[in-house]
Amino acid sequence: MQPLNFKPEMCEALFAEKANTALTTLAGFSPPTPERYHSAPRGYRLRAEFRVWHEGDDLNYVMFPPGEPRNPQIVEAFPIAGPRITDTMEPLRVMLKGSTALRRKLFQVEFLSTLSGELLITLIYHRPLEDDWLQSASLIAETFSCKIIGRSRKQKRVLDTDWVEEVIEVDSRQYRYRQPEQCFTQPNGGINQQMMQWLLRESQPTDSDLLELYCGIGNFTLPLSQRFRSVLATELSKPATEAARWNVQTNQIDNVELARLSAEEMTAAMAKERPFRRLAHLPQALDDYHFDTLLVDPPRAGLDAATLALASSFQRVLYISCNPETLSQNLATLSGTHSIQSLAFFDQFPYTPHLESGVILTRR
Repeated sequence: MQPLNFKPEMCEALFAEKANTALTTLAGFSPPTPERYHSAPRGYRLRAEFRVWHEGDDLNYVMFPPGEPRNPQIVEAFPIAGPRITDTMEPLRVMLKGSTALRRKLFQVEFLSTLSGELLITLIYHRPLEDDWLQSASLIAETFSCKIIGRSRKQKRVLDTDWVEEVIEVDSRQYRYRQPEQCFTQPNGGINQQMMQWLLRESQPTDSDLLELYCGIGNFTLPLSQRFRSVLATELSKPATEAARWNVQTNQIDNVELARLSAEEMTAAMAKERPFRRLAHLPQALDDYHFDTLLVDPPRAGLDAATLALASSFQRVLYISCNPETLSQNLATLSGTHSIQSLAFFDQFPYTPHLESGVILTRR
């Protein structure tokens, strides 16, 4: 089975089709001509996960067609994945198949790689992991020069670390990122780099401050920090917030503060509806910030009503969206106060209907 509708010769045409569909969806907001950022047709995906299918003495990676949970399709090649993943998949399968300690009740295999060449493999089981597993897993780590995590119910065994380190160059500066297992990271490394470049180019230096919601591990936070006097970035996930803090410190960025709050909680804090102890460490009160720009990168559901109301009070809104439909719904509200200054489409997920968009909104 080849993944998805893998037709490299059609990659650009498929992107053009969904970009045109999104542009039609957004036509009512009079957007400017969008910039379009194409993905490499293969080798672009830095994350992959596969169910493991046992058939007698055989063992294979499988995927399931949408809506067909009882129809496993053996994955013999996965050319959309990055080279560290594709080079490892088959020899790893052979090792897993040949080891009772590794294969017994193995349920799923997950790969996390980086542009900088690191690889972390997570093996998920339906049984406790004993010392025989640890010895065999150590051989995998040595063979493939990678990190290994074993997971089962209420158990996590880590060989080396449970994160990889990425290095991304943006505007001639390199940034180091700790990317923990099970934290969200952008799956298409090349497109992520282009999104960073685009946001940086669209943000001119200012002596005002940036408020960022849904910051994750600080993916956009680090390069954008050079454009603002200070940045307050928020994220609900504790592991992601801890990684973001490491990323800020490691890159020696001194104008970023992080707070572990959801977008809804930060909206309530800005409206002074309630105090939050998780903001007590800030060097200044919220009223002392001069927030001029808001950056949001919400999940597919988009922004809730309260956060939309908050966004409408900002001079500029930088909106990264993974869903043109909810983006359109949010713009129906924001268009009452803002107009679209810039628009970009990024082919984060080639061969799928999903499209990443970037919108720069300025207050009228």
